[in-house]
Amino acid sequence: MPDTAALTAPGAPFEVVRAENGSLMYADGPRTLREFVETTWAYGDRPFLVGGDGSRLLDYGEFFAAATMLANRLVDIYGLRPGERAAVLMGDRPDWQTAFWAAQLAGLVAVPLDPGWTGDELGRVLDHCAPRVLLVDGERLPPVTGWAEREQARVVVFGPGEAPGALTERYEDLPAPDPYAAPPDIEIPAESDATIRYVSPADPLRGAVSTQLAQAGAAMDARYRAAADALGRGELPGLGPAPVRRLTRPFSGPAAFFEVYGAMAAGGALVLDAPADAPADAPADAPADVPADVPARAPGEPEPAYAGTPAVESRVSPDTGEVWLRGQSLPYAYWRDERATAEAFTADGWFRTG
Repeated sequence: MPDTAALTAPGAPFEVVRAENGSLMYADGPRTLREFVETTWAYGDRPFLVGGDGSRLLDYGEFFAAATMLANRLVDIYGLRPGERAAVLMGDRPDWQTAFWAAQLAGLVAVPLDPGWTGDELGRVLDHCAPRVLLVDGERLPPVTGWAEREQARVVVFGPGEAPGALTERYEDLPAPDPYAAPPDIEIPAESDATIRYVSPADPLRGAVSTQLAQAGAAMDARYRAAADALGRGELPGLGPAPVRRLTRPFSGPAAFFEVYGAMAAGGALVLDAPADAPADAPADAPADVPADVPARAPGEPEPAYAGTPAVESRVSPDTGEVWLRGQSLPYAYWRDERATAEAFTADGWFRTG
């Protein structure tokens, strides 16, 4: 194991301190996802999303302009306000990233939904989180059209598909992104909610809520892992080539979030898919300015976990033997479920893992 003490020492990039409730948090770094993603504008024409056939799908400048255009529309045209929910329901397509980050630039609470859920399952989750806007691809629009019409929710449809109803429009019909436009002029407090994550659509519904500060902490976790990996290879963190990784599916899952954060932190590229006849662990082809040695998650390799990051600590309950976790990047509550929240989270920030 590499010696990572220099990364977390006082004054170092990943120094941690204690919050008021005793929980660990990074002393420096972004405090909201908007603050984090705004730094990617500086990467300009570096590739951000790359196809498995080597095609460049979006560079950072194009991505940020697209997310900014949509964020301004959510605020200025739809009248959405910080704290309202935006559900993201798509297959693993580049638009997923545009939609999620537009919600963050607009100060909305993003709710990633599993594209494999049935119409009934989606309806239960949507009733529970009550989004004001659905960001959905054409393939998954039919199962949620009735819900959107009944609840008078706005809908943006990405890719092929009709856009029936006065409150529905196609993303492709929106104004072209302006590369010089700024995101909405709004304030997003670090303690405000950023995401609601549902593991299952089964009852009882449990939507884990994370603050902006927590998600920014997850981004710092990814940055720390990259730095620690560089040390493990005998390199100085930040001096090697920008990382290139195949993005784990589904995009709504925790592993994909971790990989997106890690790539964004370093201006790296994410390969969205592989050719149909490629082995599962084979590197994807890449364009000339993207290295071809793209690592893939091996079969059975676990998804990124909280353990091993400096701003998360664990302990074992002396009464039950249960593992408890506490740290910046963890959720703090279950959406609209005070009883479940009280059972899972202690007043001083510990999460009872069960």
